[in-house]
Amino acid sequence: MAHLKRIGPGSAFKVGLIVYGLLGLVIGAFVSLFALFFGGAMSAAGGSSPMSMFGAFMGVGAIIFIPICYGVLGGIFAAIGAFICNLAAGWVGGLEVDIN
Repeated sequence: MAHLKRIGPGSAFKVGLIVYGLLGLVIGAFVSLFALFFGGAMSAAGGSSPMSMFGAFMGVGAIIFIPICYGVLGGIFAAIGAFICNLAAGWVGGLEVDIN
């Protein structure tokens, strides 16, 4: 049995940034499709309106904005989680990990 006594917050930040950034990309793609679909439906039903332009902007912006926000926040919270895990590991001695 090996004991995991410390997780590097910088390393946890990088992993959280990538994992949550990819998750944000998937969610952003769904938000983008949803916004573009309903923006197109609104423009077909009522002509050109500011809401249809907003839907198109949200559709394109979701692919860029959501992954960045998810990635940065995921990285920050992963680093905070690593810091808290390190505090708890100092109190109880760490995690037991079976590595083959």
